[in-house]
Amino acid sequence: MSTREGGRPQGGMRRMSGGGGGHGFGGGGPMGLARPVEKAKNAKGTAIRLVSYFRSSVPILAVILAAAILSTVFSIWSPKILGNATTVLFQGFVAKLRHIPGGGVDFKQVLRLMIELGALYVASSVFSWVQQYLMAGVAQRTVYTIRRQVMEKLTRLPVRFFDEHPHGEVLSRFVNDFDNISSTLQQSLTQFVTAIVTFLGVIVMMLSISPLMTLAVVVTLPLSFVVTMLIAKRSQKYFLERQQRLGALNGHVEEMFTGHVIVRAFGHEQRSVDEFNQMNDELADSTWKAQFVTGIIMPLMNVIGNFGYVLVSVIGGVLVVQRSIQIGDIQAFIQYARQFSQPITQLASISNTIQSALASSERVFEILDEPEETADPELMETPAAEGHVTFDEVSFRYEPSRPLIEEMDIEVRSGETVAIVGPTGAGKTTLVNLLMRFYDVDAGRILLDGKDIRTLPRSVLRRMFGMVLQDTWLFHGTVRDNIAYGRQGATAQEVEAAARAARAHHFIRTLPHGYDTVLNEEASNISQGQRQLLTIARALLSDPPVLILDEATSSVDTRTEVAIQEAMHHLMQGRTSFVIAHRLSTIRGADHILVMQHGRVVEQGRHEDLLRRHGPYYELYQSQFAGQEIEGESAS
Repeated sequence: MSTREGGRPQGGMRRMSGGGGGHGFGGGGPMGLARPVEKAKNAKGTAIRLVSYFRSSVPILAVILAAAILSTVFSIWSPKILGNATTVLFQGFVAKLRHIPGGGVDFKQVLRLMIELGALYVASSVFSWVQQYLMAGVAQRTVYTIRRQVMEKLTRLPVRFFDEHPHGEVLSRFVNDFDNISSTLQQSLTQFVTAIVTFLGVIVMMLSISPLMTLAVVVTLPLSFVVTMLIAKRSQKYFLERQQRLGALNGHVEEMFTGHVIVRAFGHEQRSVDEFNQMNDELADSTWKAQFVTGIIMPLMNVIGNFGYVLVSVIGGVLVVQRSIQIGDIQAFIQYARQFSQPITQLASISNTIQSALASSERVFEILDEPEETADPELMETPAAEGHVTFDEVSFRYEPSRPLIEEMDIEVRSGETVAIVGPTGAGKTTLVNLLMRFYDVDAGRILLDGKDIRTLPRSVLRRMFGMVLQDTWLFHGTVRDNIAYGRQGATAQEVEAAARAARAHHFIRTLPHGYDTVLNEEASNISQGQRQLLTIARALLSDPPVLILDEATSSVDTRTEVAIQEAMHHLMQGRTSFVIAHRLSTIRGADHILVMQHGRVVEQGRHEDLLRRHGPYYELYQSQFAGQEIEGESAS
């Protein structure tokens, strides 16, 4: 699956430790502000619903909150201790230089401060590890619960949901959105607490050292915000443009990769490369502009930060001379000043990440809120089906404004083979969907052996049918496992017997490991015709009273088709069979042929009778075979 989007915003940032950061007060730069963020339509409601999953983890969350606060407090306190050590060293050296009696560095006090500083660092690291470890567990359990609910929900959703939603969209919600939620819960929530505590703690520590120097730092903050917001606003359009062009490039690569055979067959390799180069150039141009404009933030923040350093140094020097503060306080204050803007930047970045996670959560919750299939009735025992099927004034439409089937009446007796033909969109496959209860009728009823199929649980009803579709579906596993999928608990002998009946045994024996040959993800290590043979064998193994064949032999060669038709003819003896046919030559022996147009049965009868009428069936047959042949058959 390809991702046609430029990727989710990279808003997450590392947790800042004491003394960290880059040059200037704005170390790190508010990069998260420059990227466009997808927002939830109902952020408040989604947040409340997401938080409800944490109810069982409240005690652990309390421990996580306490650990995050303690880790941050210890980290904030560290520069103060380091400043005190600097003051002791400075005063000791000054006393020694002035030859003050008893002067010199008190190394015991320095050692004590260093031990205290080391203990703070260790304690901060331990509590940081505890909160991250516990939060990882809470986040993964929460995502595990939601993922399990979504998976269970998907099994209860009607087929209509999957028809109306592209598979890639559902997979994206199940993979990308869950990854986004997981990473946000695991990192951003604790970072949010840490950033708030850091911001408040840094302000308190700076005020305790010097309110005047704190004012000098705060004065530079609005200027930093103005610069950041102006640049971020300008860079937004470049990042949006980058995402759009990246999506177009990914889409082009996906199309060329999946259709590389067609591209080569028509000689469009150079055209494909030229289109890629053009898209790549456009992407590089928009990416360069986005990164360049965003890159201006750091130099400007450094200038503003250095201006703040000058103010702090000048004011701090004056205060030291006046003995209002100690020399070590300046060192500690500079460290706090470097941390001052980081929590603000971090909060802005986390805000973007949380908004993106809420948007992902909203998409996941939309699946959980989808209406499910109507509840199945209770059934005391499984009825023995004979295969007598009746459509009694059945009406159905996929869209309310577009009628498809109106008051259809069909009766198929047990053991009959019924062929359904007609142009594309006539409603042939819809009949199968209704019969299997993939969709429920809007009016009328469908009877199986005289019982309304809506009175049977879907699992019971569908066990009475065997299906072979034109589009083969095989999973990653052995050939034996794929055939045995038709009936739980099937023995190796039964699997082989089904393969023989489907004329698949010979080619299976020629595979490298026979029935133990492993099919890859798309079963591309065997031919399309061989894949179809395996699906036919799977249907044969299920041994159902009713068969549904949707052009089951369309992907095999003529010789194999003849063999399969013989096996099918033998299999269908005594069973009701619905055959959706596009090649009319395959249904000449059907007991009954239904000709459908616009959801209605316009003709029905046997092959020879329908040809003599020169009606819609005759026209369909004439479009596939020479007119002389038809005349000859109709005259016979």
